[in-house]
Amino acid sequence: MLAPRCREREPSTLSAFRVHRGGEGQAVDPLIASAVGEAHAPAHRGIAYALFEDLALADYGNRIPSLTFEVEADDAPVALAQVAAQASGGRVSGVGLGLVEGYAASGADMVEALAPLIEARGLALTSGEAGLRLRAAADGASGTIRAEALTARVNGRSVDPEQRSSGAVDAVPVALSLRHYDAARDCQTGVQRVVRPGAGRQEQGIDLPEAMSADRARALTAARLNAAWSGRARMDLRCGWDALAWNAGDVVRVDRAPGLWRIEEREWEAMAVRLALRRVPGAGGTLPAGASPGAIVRQEDAPHGPTSLMLVDLPPLRDGVASAPSIAVAASGGPGWRSAALFVTGASGEAVPAGRSAGRGVMGRVETLLAPGSATLVDRRATLDVMLLADDMMLAPADEAMLGQGRNLCLVGRELIQFEAAAKTGARRWRLTGLRRGLRGTEWAAGDHRTGESFLLIEEDRLADPLHAVGQAADLGATLRVAALGLGDVEPVEAMMAVTGEALIPPAPVHLTAQAVTGGVTLRWVRRSRAGWRWSSGSDVPLAEESERYVVRLMQGEQAVRDVETSVPTWTYDAAAIAADGSAGSALTVEVAQLGTHATGRAARIAIMV
Repeated sequence: MLAPRCREREPSTLSAFRVHRGGEGQAVDPLIASAVGEAHAPAHRGIAYALFEDLALADYGNRIPSLTFEVEADDAPVALAQVAAQASGGRVSGVGLGLVEGYAASGADMVEALAPLIEARGLALTSGEAGLRLRAAADGASGTIRAEALTARVNGRSVDPEQRSSGAVDAVPVALSLRHYDAARDCQTGVQRVVRPGAGRQEQGIDLPEAMSADRARALTAARLNAAWSGRARMDLRCGWDALAWNAGDVVRVDRAPGLWRIEEREWEAMAVRLALRRVPGAGGTLPAGASPGAIVRQEDAPHGPTSLMLVDLPPLRDGVASAPSIAVAASGGPGWRSAALFVTGASGEAVPAGRSAGRGVMGRVETLLAPGSATLVDRRATLDVMLLADDMMLAPADEAMLGQGRNLCLVGRELIQFEAAAKTGARRWRLTGLRRGLRGTEWAAGDHRTGESFLLIEEDRLADPLHAVGQAADLGATLRVAALGLGDVEPVEAMMAVTGEALIPPAPVHLTAQAVTGGVTLRWVRRSRAGWRWSSGSDVPLAEESERYVVRLMQGEQAVRDVETSVPTWTYDAAAIAADGSAGSALTVEVAQLGTHATGRAARIAIMV
């Protein structure tokens, strides 16, 4: 590697620190020596490092801040031939190979150190009286192999002096990526990708530990892809002894064969010289337009801050039949918050580690009371005003196609809602409109809202399943307690709830009607399913339960008059039952609920007069 030279800087405003440049005579740092003893303290010779002493961390959330160090090597670009000579100990030379801004040569030997440089630039390593030498195809032809140099007879038998072949098109990568150090972005890793037209599926990449601009990297990538395309053409020549003057790596012209050819192999075979050649691109050509190096994405070095935790019992979010409650944890915080450790508290009070939280969730509180709404209409009158945890949290609008894919789904209290539009009304404040109410069977919660209730944007990659992490399942009716502890938390943050098993509860039937018949009333309804939220075929939704059963309850005020089970979506309250109940001439409320495998569903209601 080219030896770096550190440039002197003004004293840091962070605190005092010492720079050790990695020399062979580097002394032990006094702070390390005082900690472990001078006899046991390493000097780290050959390693450059900076040591901070008494660095105040209070301004950085009590953690080590992001630090950037700039190390400069040479003051100007270096000849590629010089890099090759230095990496090989002077055994490899070259002329006119161009310049490099920096190259990190590494590997077990010279071949490994120089291989990325040779591959990316399409160089050839030739040997001769002057030793090893790097050559580029752009240097032009060293000469021409004339037709009279070919031989048609070897050892008294006829041979084909010239054999040509062409590789398959799909053997050339359809896209080539080059990973390099981007000089415009503090030598962070950059990637340039070039795609060719035509057939093919495979993609390839080149790792080049060289500092260069994005333009240069893209041009180099295009040149390599062009070389791979040209290199499909191959040729084997049988020549006389004079061909021993050619060396592997030489670029030549061949009579009756257009273009430039590189000799890849030279072999003495049956009293003749066999040359294996591959076509290489000629000099010139049009390089692709300028490339963008991209932008550096810097994370804000903000304090981690306290953790906010939400524990939710979700209805089914995906199609399919749930067999256990769907319990999820969402955790979040300010701009510097990253994650928190999770713990499940058992009946004994012991906190069991349950992994870590998922990504930073978008959550907050509802500021105004949300009026009751219908699950069958798009609510364009009501507005949902929320205050999020942090000002950098964003909500975005969604069109019909995006809503159909599940975007902008949120849990408001216990109701699942989707919103079309989101407008920022102030710091951390948003107004949501175009509401789809009572989704996934949560219409029962549409009239049970209050000011200050929780708001959570449902993004599955930002939800964690703490019970799965500890190999447990939630019991219906049990109380679940989950705690979170992040870097900014002095004490664990706890959330607690009673498990209702929303994913296991069949939704309420719909289209409940009552029709007067001779001596009584006939009730009819249409069942729903917790596994059939998409009506894709026009047929009945799947049952999703072990059997089809319903419970019909007749209420007079707060008193239950009759409970009946039925296996079909209809039931008649006939004259005999009315007489037995003594309910003739009374106003009753009928409740119909589906009996599920794990739980009784929520009821649909209708008022009747008997």
